[in-house]
Amino acid sequence: MRSKSGFAPYLALIVAVFQVVLSQGANWGQRTFREPLDPWAYALLLVGPLMIVVHRTFPVPTAVVTFAVTYTYIWGGYPYGGIFISPVVMLFWLVARRHRPTAWSLGGISLAAFIAYAWVTHQPQRGLFHDLAVSSFILLTMVAAELARIAGERRAQQQRAAEEESRRQASEERLTMAQELHDVLAHNISLIHVQASTALHLIDDHPEQARTALATIKTASKEVLGEMRSVLNVLREGAPRSPTAGLDRLDELVELVGRSGLKVELERAGPRPLPPAVERAAYRIVQECLTNAARYAPGAAVTVRLEYGERELAIRVSDTGATGPAVLSGSGGGNGIPGMRERAAALGGTLVAGPSGPGFQVEARLPLPEETTS
Repeated sequence: MRSKSGFAPYLALIVAVFQVVLSQGANWGQRTFREPLDPWAYALLLVGPLMIVVHRTFPVPTAVVTFAVTYTYIWGGYPYGGIFISPVVMLFWLVARRHRPTAWSLGGISLAAFIAYAWVTHQPQRGLFHDLAVSSFILLTMVAAELARIAGERRAQQQRAAEEESRRQASEERLTMAQELHDVLAHNISLIHVQASTALHLIDDHPEQARTALATIKTASKEVLGEMRSVLNVLREGAPRSPTAGLDRLDELVELVGRSGLKVELERAGPRPLPPAVERAAYRIVQECLTNAARYAPGAAVTVRLEYGERELAIRVSDTGATGPAVLSGSGGGNGIPGMRERAAALGGTLVAGPSGPGFQVEARLPLPEETTS
């Protein structure tokens, strides 16, 4: 039963109205055996609501004052009824705000005070039934307060778990975005580097071929800007939650890489729609393979074969080896093959890469969920 401090004045006003109105009704119904309401009684009825306003700042003192005023009102002989609303609110708040010992102590003191009042003042309703009724009311109030506390803690725990899950998903999305950006930049910047080196080599003797290389640089730079925009759009409200790279873009990729001098042949066996995660991983693996071929095996013939099996997608990328010196042969190794292995492993698949005759071959197997098979 937690409430924000801004809500307390409104709750206090509601409690004040109900206490006064209900007490006026009780005053008429109990006029034969209880004292009529007077200015002092009305003042006592308004103390409890006033304590509600400042309860968050002084939880225990305000609760003690509220119960003391309630005892004073009852021992003053005024009508039963509305005066009990403020103490009930205080008990709920004390339990909810981890002042349970104080709440149970005030409940026990109230039980003793009300039973003692009935017997000491010889009230007509005194007796076993009265004592049991008072005990039951206080006990039920405390049990309800405890249940409300448990429910509140459970909601808070669920909210914390949901926030933690949201943070975990956001972390995974950031990691995916970083990996996507790495692959996009690595592929296109490598291609631009290769073409720039080729253009510099040919610009004097073969200006037309150099022009072709520069056109490829222009296309690759436009491609990298487009893909970066696509990946970063996930940060915008309402944008798609996954990057757009997929196997439907392989033809564009093959055409772009082919301008670098590679002879790429694309083969598909039994193509069909795949889960987005598999599509994205397969595209990035093929992209990385072609990037490596362009960097280290210029002029090679490359075969890209996709086999859509019932249980897995098999990817095989092989090249025949370089026909000329590699432009980036002296730039050192990178994270291409480890990154491809990580992508395959993340989906429960495998990836094997190594020399194959004079060339190089990469073979990946990505499992497919059962619901995608037919």
